[in-house]
Formats: sequence, C-alpha cells, structure tokens
Amino acid sequence: MTLTLWLTTAGIVLLLAMSFFFSGSETALTAASRARMHQLARSGDKRAMLVETLTSEKERLIGAILLGNNIVNILASTLAASVLIAVFGEAGIAYATIAMTAAVVIFSEVLPKTLALMRPDGFALGVAPLVRIIVVIFAPVTLAVQAIVNSILRLFGLDASNQTDISGHDEIRGTLDLLHSEGGVVKDDRDMLGGLLDLRDLVVSDVMVHRTQMTSLDINLPVEEFVNAVLESAYTRIPLYNDNPDDIVGILHSKDMLRAVMAAKGDLTQVNVRDLINKPWYIPESTRVQDQLASFLKGKSHMALVLDEYGDLEGLVTLEDIIEEIVGDISDEHDEPDDVSVSGINAQADGSYIVDASIPIRDINRALDWNLPDDHANTVAGIVINAAKIIPQPGATISAHGFTFLVLERDRQRVAKVKISAQPE
Repeated sequence: MTLTLWLTTAGIVLLLAMSFFFSGSETALTAASRARMHQLARSGDKRAMLVETLTSEKERLIGAILLGNNIVNILASTLAASVLIAVFGEAGIAYATIAMTAAVVIFSEVLPKTLALMRPDGFALGVAPLVRIIVVIFAPVTLAVQAIVNSILRLFGLDASNQTDISGHDEIRGTLDLLHSEGGVVKDDRDMLGGLLDLRDLVVSDVMVHRTQMTSLDINLPVEEFVNAVLESAYTRIPLYNDNPDDIVGILHSKDMLRAVMAAKGDLTQVNVRDLINKPWYIPESTRVQDQLASFLKGKSHMALVLDEYGDLEGLVTLEDIIEEIVGDISDEHDEPDDVSVSGINAQADGSYIVDASIPIRDINRALDWNLPDDHANTVAGIVINAAKIIPQPGATISAHGFTFLVLERDRQRVAKVKISAQPE
C-alpha cells in the first residue's frame, strides 16, 4: 500500500472514533439521570450544569450530534470505498459496503451505546464540554434543518411545538413501579412513597371511617357506665351523640375524662360529661386529603366529622387515618384486631381470600399487591354491588376485574363478607 492509502486508512479509523464519540454522547446525554445532574449542579459541578443546559434544548442537541455522526460515517464510508477500489478494483465497492457496515454497527453504534448505558452519568459529564462546542458550531445548520422539519410536519397538520410531556408526579409513580418490578425497591417502600404521591388525588371520603363503623357513645348514659365504656374503648377521642347516633354533639378526649374523675376524687356523681366535650369539627366529604392534612397540622384537633352533600353524617377522619395512607397501618397495644383493616383478609389454602367486605379497596390493593379499581367504589362491597347491579344474596358469584367474588355473608342491606379468587389468565 502507498503512503496515500495508509493515510486514508488512518483517516477512516479516526472518523470511526469520532462516530464512536457521537453515538456514545447521544445515548449518555439522553439516558443520564436528570435528578442526579440537578443535584450535582446545585452543589456547584460545572459539567453537570453544562449537561442540564444541553438536555434542556434536546432538539438542538440531538440535531447537532446526528449531523456530526452522519457526516463522519458517510465520509468514512466514502474513503473506505476509495481505498478498497484502489486495491481490489470494482469488487472493492462490495467489500467496502460489508466492511464499513460491520465497523459502523460494532464500533460506532453498539459498543459506544453499550458503554454509555453502563455509566450514563459519568459518560455524560465527560463528553459535555466537547458536545457543547459541537452544538454551537452546528447551530446554524441544525436550526435550518429543524425549520425544514417543522414545515414538513405542518403540511400534515402536525405541530412540533405542541408536545405533551409526562408530569413529574406520573414520572415518579412510573419509576417506582418499574423499580419495584425489577427488585430495586421493596414493596413497603413503594407503598409508602406511592401513598404520599396519591394524597393529592384523594378526598376524605376515600380514607374516612364510615359512620356504620364509628365507635361513639350516647352522652345520656349513666356516668359510671359511660366511664367504663371510655376505658374499654381503644380510642382516646370518642364522638358523643344525643339519642340518635347521627346526631353528634361533641368529641370527648379520654384524658379530659380522667382529669375530671381525679378532680372529683373518684366520685362519679360529680362528673358532668357535657362539660368535658369539645365542639365537633365538620368537613365536607369532598375535602382533599392533602388540604385536610394541612388543616390537622395547623389546628389543635386531630379528628373531623365528614358530612355528605346533604349535610348528613357520613363518617369521621383522623390525622392517623391520613398518615396510614402513607406509612400503612398503625397499631398499638390497645388496638383491637378489628381496627386494623388488613386483619380482615384471611388467605385460604386454594389461593383465595376471605375478606371483610367493608375493607377499603386501597387497603386490599396495598396488602395483596392487586390493582382493583377504586374509581366508582371505595370498598370491596362496593365493587361487588357495582358489578352485580343489585345487593346480592349469600352464595351469589360475581366476576369482575379479573377476580371472582363469592358472597358469603350479608348483614341486612350490606354485603358483609366475600371470598375472592383470581381468575385464570
């Protein structure tokens, strides 16, 4: 080979190395963690700031890299064809096609992209300064190319500027689910972080204790009986009603009762329950959980009564109910087993579950890692009734959402207990 051919061959190798750089840079800059780059940039890393600047204008970045990559690949292919034609004659064209295809695919595409995906953040930080220079040099050309592309898209009624990006909330949710499926995040951590993300989409009716499950006391009970009931209760705050359970007249704190008993030196006849109660806090069922959490944190009361659109009592919600949506069930040595909602889920030997139909759908999804919809029903009973279109009798079987629901018990007009089995795919 003459000196010219050797120089041309060296030029081809150099061009392939440049193609390696362009391909790796494109993959690294698009795959680099935005959160990691932002964190480094805030700590003063200039290269991370440069990466943020480059990725904020993706059209210009990708346009400049693709332009540079195509120029060096085409030029390398042309030089390879000229070398091999000089050596093999007409057959050199075929040889050049085969050789350059293999070289470009292996050394200019697969290898650099694989390396970039292995260490995207480090690769991006390393190439950012040089890529920035290339973007500036090719800016006039990339702007012209983008203008042509936009014109072509407009001919087909498409607007390149009208892009719908995924929200940060949805991106975090998707990342959590993906990392959990890959084993990078354990279920408890995913549920906790997911519960925090879900607060903005919940209203208090989704997390409240329904009035049929509320623990409340009649304020007209004899004092001794009343004190015994307070002591036997697992709760420190107890709603009090006047004859009608839906007519809540106040909230009693067990500490206030204890202080009154101590002040009366144990003489219960001196204790007036009506003097101990606090004014109930009423909120509409449409109140957002996030807003109510802020209200609880600002106020001194940790319990609110929930009213429906007609002003009737619907249930109650506490600060603990909202916190449990984030961290899961909270129980202590005084809680009764029935107070923990997931305790109503009993696994069977055949893979099915017998559940208390009053369990919230969100709780059963969290406990069993299911995806039952909660758009039109808040409880398992609600799903059964919505699917059946009636209040089914014990023994009725309903299929919905990939599961079979067998009604086991019914309490008057309420489905009380069901057996849930997953349907074969």
